[in-house]
Amino acid sequence: MDDNQLDNTKLQSLKSLSTVIYALLALTWVFGVSAIVAVVMVYIKRDEAAGTWLESHFLWQVRTFWYGLLWAVIGGMTLFFGIGWIILMVNVVWCIYRIVKGWLNLNDNKPMYSES
Repeated sequence: MDDNQLDNTKLQSLKSLSTVIYALLALTWVFGVSAIVAVVMVYIKRDEAAGTWLESHFLWQVRTFWYGLLWAVIGGMTLFFGIGWIILMVNVVWCIYRIVKGWLNLNDNKPMYSES
């Protein structure tokens, strides 16, 4: 196997892994622990994606997890004040948007955060 085939195999493997991670993030609404599994997978494999177009997806996934968790905690803490429900609902919509946008860009072999 030449270097080009090896690179393509590596990219395809990372793309498949990224697909699984998006699926795990989406399944968070059913199985909350799946997001933790997803972010652990990202942290384990993100060095392998460094320098590839998939690196941006791993960053996107990590940010989706951590910011989603942050806003879920803030929303939960402010439920008593009434604004918590709004924060939680906006967070759900934001997370769904990020998962769908990331998955669509991944499917089209596009990096996240692109200029165009």
